[in-house]
Amino acid sequence: MRFCFLETLVSPDKFKELLLIPLLLEDFQITRDELKSLNGAPVDTHKDMVSGILNGGYILFLCDRDETWLFTFPKDNQRAIQEPINEAVVRGSHDGFVEKLETNISQLRLRIKNPELTVNYHELGDKTKTKVAVIFMKGISDENIVEEVERRLSYISTDMVLSPGYIEEFIEDDPFSLFPQILNTERPDRTVANLMEGRIIIIGDGSPTALILPITFFAFYQSSDDYNSRWIPSSFVRLLRYVSFLIAITLPAFYIAIIAFHLEVIPHELIIPLKGSVEGIPYPPLLEAFFMEITIELIREAGIRLPRPIGQTIGIVGGLVIGDAVVSAGLISNIMIVIVAVTAISAFVVPSNEMSTTVRLIRFPLMVAASILGFVGLTFGLIFVFIKLCKLESFGVPYFSPLAPLQVRDLKDTFLRLPLWKMDKRPRNSLAVNIRRQQDTRGWKKNEPK
Repeated sequence: MRFCFLETLVSPDKFKELLLIPLLLEDFQITRDELKSLNGAPVDTHKDMVSGILNGGYILFLCDRDETWLFTFPKDNQRAIQEPINEAVVRGSHDGFVEKLETNISQLRLRIKNPELTVNYHELGDKTKTKVAVIFMKGISDENIVEEVERRLSYISTDMVLSPGYIEEFIEDDPFSLFPQILNTERPDRTVANLMEGRIIIIGDGSPTALILPITFFAFYQSSDDYNSRWIPSSFVRLLRYVSFLIAITLPAFYIAIIAFHLEVIPHELIIPLKGSVEGIPYPPLLEAFFMEITIELIREAGIRLPRPIGQTIGIVGGLVIGDAVVSAGLISNIMIVIVAVTAISAFVVPSNEMSTTVRLIRFPLMVAASILGFVGLTFGLIFVFIKLCKLESFGVPYFSPLAPLQVRDLKDTFLRLPLWKMDKRPRNSLAVNIRRQQDTRGWKKNEPK
């Protein structure tokens, strides 16, 4: 007998306990049935041997029989399951995906104990050989969309696929759009909720991020907390998120338009304080806004890259010190500091980091448009943004659905989150083939004893 393996990929303890000790027992007969009982599998080709070794396996050569067997005992380097930092919730589960694909799929199966949960495996990356899973609910998800997803995946020909971010860029409909057309999440409960609506999930080995598709703009403003709390407070918080979207993209541009073109819209009581604040500032409002917005982005990026304790300190102290210093130096007005602070807070209200980045980028062209034509420029800029939202698609689904095209039934879970017992049908934009989600869950009320 001879063994071949890579010591950095295998678990020697499991190998010794589960394979080597049984093989060395006096009464052990090396037969095909006995080897299969030790979870061995015969391999015939050189390619299968290499693949088995690279996946944490031991190759057993039986020289006297000219047979080769594969036993897989990979080293377990998995981190503990914990709540995603970027998607924390107040109520609900506090576990998240990890970097091991099998563990992530098991978390989904623990929540969906149904044989119709289907997993199709693919191998992407000519050199990295990354294992990728396409997950959907048979009987709920549209088979045509599943086929389209797998068709696009089949066209990926590249040396490496290290994360779902690679896959996202290769398969999204419009890669030049600022708006993300695939939803990223690290939460199993959010993933399961989208699976049960008929959407498709892509998870890759080595990353804790799942891709959800097809998706709409409004899905980026929905959070797991919306469904873990009662519907009235959840609806209020969701409305706040949509208001924050408008504030984040328009407030700096709105301020620039007023200062540069439309002072007449300001109430008389505010004209003197506002003029006193901007008087003496050597730069036009556009340069003021650009300077402060870029400063905020620099502080944010520094806070991410630095160690966590230092990053928090830099974020708080840096913002206070720089804000006070530029105002004292007469470079920036007090009003601009308030505008930029409110805008930054509004941008971070979005539950999705991808959409938060998009919101922060959109405000810059709107600021330029407002500085050129005032309210007219801002209006044209917003029209362009909403035309783009209406034109986009995600795997054949209109991105601004259910508003464009209008689908009144699906508005139950858009701006407001109506009671769960009202949402008896799945949204049309998920392209589910089985529309009915639940029966009359409050039928007990009709038959309540009198």
